[in-house]
Amino acid sequence: MDQPRGERRPGHGSAARRAEHGAGTLTVTTRRTEDAAEIEIADTGTGIPEDVRPRIFEPFFTTKPVGQGTGLGLDISWRIVVDKHHGDLAVTSRPGDTRFVVRLPLTAPRAGGGD
Repeated sequence: MDQPRGERRPGHGSAARRAEHGAGTLTVTTRRTEDAAEIEIADTGTGIPEDVRPRIFEPFFTTKPVGQGTGLGLDISWRIVVDKHHGDLAVTSRPGDTRFVVRLPLTAPRAGGGD
């Protein structure tokens, strides 16, 4: 059962600004579920094209021009959230509604169960 926590904070983030030239909205929502903390980052930009989505967590993958991005941001995020903290990082996207959900367990894994 989800228990809403935290607050919804609309604002203008860099992704939304790039996509909509300052007209986009970035919303961060936090909540606690039975066994995890969830952080959702949503924006109202143009969305992530369907053919690009499967690659966004790959190291060095970028859609930015040469010299404007390393393609490491989401790879590093994946390594921290999934590999180190045994959580989950997911994305859904369509024009006007892109959402990243970071899910972190509230308890550490048992000894011998991983890193």
